Amino acid sequence: MKLKVNCEETFASTGGRAFDPSGDVVLFIHGSGQSHLGFMLQHRFFANRGWQCVTPDMPGHGLSQGDPLQTIEEMADWYIAFMKAADISTATLVGHSMGGLIELELASRYPDSVSKAAFISTALSIPVADTLVDLAATKESAAIAAMMDWGHGPTGHVHEHTLPGTSHMLYGSRLMAGNAVGALHSDLKACNLYINGPAAAAQTKCHTLTIVCGQDRMTPRKTGLALYDALGGILVEIPHSGHMSITEQHFDVNKALRAFL
Repeated sequence: MKLKVNCEETFASTGGRAFDPSGDVVLFIHGSGQSHLGFMLQHRFFANRGWQCVTPDMPGHGLSQGDPLQTIEEMADWYIAFMKAADISTATLVGHSMGGLIELELASRYPDSVSKAAFISTALSIPVADTLVDLAATKESAAIAAMMDWGHGPTGHVHEHTLPGTSHMLYGSRLMAGNAVGALHSDLKACNLYINGPAAAAQTKCHTLTIVCGQDRMTPRKTGLALYDALGGILVEIPHSGHMSITEQHFDVNKALRAFL
């Protein structure tokens, strides 16, 4: 569906189903350089099982217009504006990577809008190497290739996908290349700037799920466990997954999310 958020056209996937904001809404929040396509194997699964799923593209990402946002705090405010535009009063949040940082801000600053929050392959902070940030600014295609390499575990590197004919790394590369030029650079800088994670986690009172992946080299297991320690709630570990768990090991992710929802 398409709607106006802050006077700009925004695209949001509803998993191929009609969307009813009065139902049990699950709002998916994508990570750096990603779009609604990263959550394709989640929002379709849950939309076809009765949940009201919605996965918006942030400005400059996927099919949404506008300039990329510059801070995690701005992104959280944008999601609240999206919820108002879509007539969503409360939602369960599901965030991956940078999306988890945005969730922390949403859950701590807008508690009346958040019923539950699931954090996937994320942490209290996500520092990014200056080399990668600079590469995203000067040679974005090389930065995307590096992130696909670093972000996938063994399954992704041998292209062992449950969808026949599909490559994890090629799919991810094409997805990221579909964003506006500069979106990845803005996202990585926003991650580097964000330092409010511990304070936001302390203020988060809703029921939470933290999914930690054993082969994750971008938000390593120990940082995921630190997030869990700060939040409490439910912990699920996927030892055989890399950072891109929502596509690489989506059966395990969906099983954990379904129990949580």
